[in-house]
Amino acid sequence: MDKTFKLLINGRQVEGATSFDVLNPASEEVVAACPKADRAQLDQAIAAAKAAFPAWSARSYEDRAAYVLRLADALMERKDEFARLLTAEQGKPLHQAEYEIIGSTFVLRAFAEMRAPEKIMRQDGGNTVIEHRTPLGVVAAITPWNFPVILLMNKLGPCLVTGNCMVAKPAPTTPLTTLLFAELAAEILPAGVFNVICDQNELGGALTSHPDIAKIAFTGSTGTGSKVMASAADGIKRVTLELGGNDAAIVMGDVPPDVAAAKVFQGAMMNAGQICVAIKRAYVHESIYEEFCASIAKLAEAAVVDDGSKQGVTIGPVQNRMQYEKVKGLLEDAVAQGRVLAGGQLPDRPGYFIPPTIIADLPDDAPLVREEQFGPVLPVLKFSEVDDVVARANDSEYGLAGTVWSRDTQAAMDIARRVDAGTVWVNQHLAIDATLPFRGSKKSGLGAELGQAGLHEYTQAHIINAVELALD
Repeated sequence: MDKTFKLLINGRQVEGATSFDVLNPASEEVVAACPKADRAQLDQAIAAAKAAFPAWSARSYEDRAAYVLRLADALMERKDEFARLLTAEQGKPLHQAEYEIIGSTFVLRAFAEMRAPEKIMRQDGGNTVIEHRTPLGVVAAITPWNFPVILLMNKLGPCLVTGNCMVAKPAPTTPLTTLLFAELAAEILPAGVFNVICDQNELGGALTSHPDIAKIAFTGSTGTGSKVMASAADGIKRVTLELGGNDAAIVMGDVPPDVAAAKVFQGAMMNAGQICVAIKRAYVHESIYEEFCASIAKLAEAAVVDDGSKQGVTIGPVQNRMQYEKVKGLLEDAVAQGRVLAGGQLPDRPGYFIPPTIIADLPDDAPLVREEQFGPVLPVLKFSEVDDVVARANDSEYGLAGTVWSRDTQAAMDIARRVDAGTVWVNQHLAIDATLPFRGSKKSGLGAELGQAGLHEYTQAHIINAVELALD
């Protein structure tokens, strides 16, 4: 790619101390060189955000929201360019990349409409109690490689609207779209309000433990999230963690098998299964189990797996070599233990391609069932009783999301109430809305993203409790 990318520090696009190559996961060829920050540049970015904070936080909500809307407009104007670059560095099919970019503008627009107004909690008998919220300061945003644009906007929108400033650090395998967005920010935002540094995971500890960072917003693996939380402990920093999931789909026997298979396949295989809330294990009632298995196997065999930039591709590569090797290991173990319905064989070609694979009849303690695969390999498991399947779905250290499928919506909602997850969808999947809070339970996260609750994560609540002065 004939384009030079630069870091964004204090409103200026600058060269990195060094650079590293970013690979296209479909070809393993270099997309572009990424500037690599050193510790001095990280400190400069944090200092710039700290210096910009007083003036930015002093602006009105309406003023700050207007800037966020300008960012959304600029991103939308260049959506085709962003989508092509996203496919090149991340691997997802082009139409899915376009969806991510458009969705990112929706997120920014949604947060631009939100406010955290002063709230009267009590007003009687001369006693007035109010709650008001103030921005925190400098936010460190650490984003992953599966949705590098929209997951940044999930953090940037509420951060800016509430009056905070940001230092963003994208994943080293997908930094380019963030740096392209930095070009827009350099033209629109006041200097220092938004800064971008890139590394190969050397600066994470320095960023999260820095005394001038007030909050850390992290999306990524549970293991790394635990390290982020530990790093924030000494400074008692505010932390939002959106972590891993092993999301279960429960398919009741009253659902037509072909309908259920199509819904589950889509929920499991979008972005090659690399979604924190993708369906990671499907529990299907014994009365429709074999028909479901046959239907979902046909869908897997019909999928078009190739370079995401090619027309008609439905599943691209796994994003990076490390993740490819992890999924490959889980796949090999599952093939040895279960019944392969579709896929299972890795192609001999460049790129990190894994065909959509469906494996039935695995034991509940199989690694593919217990762990988060984060790839296009799905175990399909049989159940007969509701109590049993709820217990099996909940038997996980994760609790991010889940789904229940049934023609009896009320019964499905009753089951959903028993599933220990931050979000449980009924007869739908991936129904993420920027105006609704998104949380994880257990080891799937801490705090909320999106919605009013997500906005509040970027503020400090203060209570003022006043009574009239007694003069006697």
